[in-house]
Amino acid sequence: MIDVQSLNDLKSYLEESLADDLDHAEIAFDELNIEVGPSQIVRVLRALRDDVQTRFISLIDICGVDYPERKDRFDVVYHLMSPQNNQRIRIRIRTDEVNPVPSVVEVFPAADWFEREAYDLYGILFTGHPDLRRLLTDYGFEGHPLRKDFPLTGFTEVRYDDEQKRVVYEPVSLRQEFRNFDFLSPWEGTDYVLPGDEKETKAN
Repeated sequence: MIDVQSLNDLKSYLEESLADDLDHAEIAFDELNIEVGPSQIVRVLRALRDDVQTRFISLIDICGVDYPERKDRFDVVYHLMSPQNNQRIRIRIRTDEVNPVPSVVEVFPAADWFEREAYDLYGILFTGHPDLRRLLTDYGFEGHPLRKDFPLTGFTEVRYDDEQKRVVYEPVSLRQEFRNFDFLSPWEGTDYVLPGDEKETKAN
């Protein structure tokens, strides 16, 4: 159960304590969301971690979001948790393909993996990161596969061939056909009776 009053209190407290760094704050979907500028992100995260009123000591995730139609097409989203206060917060900044975002590894060492992942999959740059290399894609991979304008064909993939005993390059093949999903539960919409459902039918 979300304590809405505590979220409102936290929002009011941050609007006062981070007044110079905070661009926007709102409560949406039972979570507090704040927006700051890229140059403020390190200072804001350190304040959220060290302030005895907040104690957001746990970095849950850093992820990218792509809005290709915007000038600053990327959102970098930080999710923090305060076990002491049983609260979560989402911090969002905006950037583009060229302007880097300050790394927060010095504040949260766990950010190392997440920032490399955002760089690999979106091309988001981070200054001050100790080892900003690709993380999940193959050697020599071109492009960033989670960008919404990334093409689905025309690329090669790398795999190890047991028969040839070497690494081979092949055109990317989409092994699953595009499908129309009806978003029904697997227990609905079937043309046959699933085992056990006959009991429910007899009861009706």
